Amino acid sequence: MKIPKTYNPYFMAVIATFGGALIGFDVSSLSAIVGTSQYINFFGNPNGVVQGAIGSSLAAGSVVGAALAGPASDRWGRRDTIFVSCFFWVIGTIIQASTISTGMLIAGRILNGVTIGVTSAQVPVYLAEIAKKDIRGALIIFQEFAIEFGVLIMYFIGYGASFISGATTSFRLAWAMQLVPCLVLMAGLPFLPRSPRWLAKVGRLEEAYDILAKVQANGNRDDPVVVAEWQEITLTLNAEREALRGWRKFIKNGMWRRTLAGISVMVWQQLTGANALIYYVVYIFQMAGLTGNINLISAGALYASLIIGTAITYVIVDKVGRRPLLVLGILGMGTCQFVVGGVLGQYGTYLPDGLDGNLNVRVTVTGAASHTVIAFSYIGMLLYGLTLAPVPWVYCAEVWSLETRSVGMSVAVVFNWLCNFALGLFVPPAFANITWKTFIVFGVLCFAGGIHMFLQYPETGQKTLEEVEELFQKGAKPAWKTRVGQSHLDEKVAEIKEHKQEEAQLVEDIVRKHD
Repeated sequence: MKIPKTYNPYFMAVIATFGGALIGFDVSSLSAIVGTSQYINFFGNPNGVVQGAIGSSLAAGSVVGAALAGPASDRWGRRDTIFVSCFFWVIGTIIQASTISTGMLIAGRILNGVTIGVTSAQVPVYLAEIAKKDIRGALIIFQEFAIEFGVLIMYFIGYGASFISGATTSFRLAWAMQLVPCLVLMAGLPFLPRSPRWLAKVGRLEEAYDILAKVQANGNRDDPVVVAEWQEITLTLNAEREALRGWRKFIKNGMWRRTLAGISVMVWQQLTGANALIYYVVYIFQMAGLTGNINLISAGALYASLIIGTAITYVIVDKVGRRPLLVLGILGMGTCQFVVGGVLGQYGTYLPDGLDGNLNVRVTVTGAASHTVIAFSYIGMLLYGLTLAPVPWVYCAEVWSLETRSVGMSVAVVFNWLCNFALGLFVPPAFANITWKTFIVFGVLCFAGGIHMFLQYPETGQKTLEEVEELFQKGAKPAWKTRVGQSHLDEKVAEIKEHKQEEAQLVEDIVRKHD
């Protein structure tokens, strides 16, 4: 029996971005648990490199998943590749929920990471290729919404489970709940259509055109928007097929600029240090003097601020554009990192034996200094939700050509998860050894990223994916002179409408003369 399909772009985005919910669930599956007595006692008070290995194991698996996602997606399609990857999640979650050792926990997180690598690389590609240009940014941001809601929901699941008596029941139950979003994703994916651009790429042109018409114009194959966009897709695809093959297509004829932009935007997202705050917010708030339930609830509120920021960006990203949000956001986050690091360095008390035996927390502040650290942590996370959390996923999905998009996005996500892995491994030892200087390092990286973005990232908002190619060609405008909109597609649509009116008028004149 053929499974019916839905072509509502928002419904498609909601289902597809349950892949983001998987990321959120696993990202925060440790956050509310690492500070509990059950976790500390069962796993032998992990700290430093050991805790770093547990935290970063998710990213290690994600590197593998992202590397496999591009070739698999080109061969079997975006939708089906995402579906198959879910089986790694099911196995990994079962292993985590039944863990009896640190090694088993790490193995389960690595398997979950494989699924996350695939979904983080291919869900934005799928949404970018199927969405209308005017709402493409908003739809891709659904992915980030799902991540953040996943983070928040899983965090409070872990927080609530921490009150369950018993040595291991609390974290086993919390980790088992990670199955829920995966099962929803697997149930919903068969109802989604394939990407029309992928279908065109593999030669299934009639099916591609049919889906494009259903998504863009409720099935009207003669709609001017459908006709104009199909012309762009086919012309661009034919040109790309005559271009270089293999790895050279990522660097020749100006493609190196797009490759650099796609990879670097994902790298800078990680080097802001925001994910260090997401993973280890409990430690940072302990540095600010918060302990017990107050610490855990405050950390949950921090995740809520992340969602608030992204909700605002969902509304404005296709109007304001990608470039202003990226540049201003990373500079603002850098300022917050400098403030937090400066306050901890100036007013902090060094604890050589850690805070209450927690060797990951070796500096603490009180009073006004504590309030400042907490306030700028919230501001930094709000800015991250507004800018660097959602927008890099949008920008990276847009800058590639059709021939390079799936593999290019996978390469960019590999770099993203490599940085995530490195930071997850680096931050606990950094907190233990250089304490407040960790935040200064992130602040410097933020300002370096802001300069690079200002000079090299052109605006892609409200342009078709095919038009984005022109922004990176030799002789194109400098990045800082590009603006939202200015799409040629609107002109083509107007020309097609005018041509259809002329044809209709000609037919009417012939009929009149005949009568």
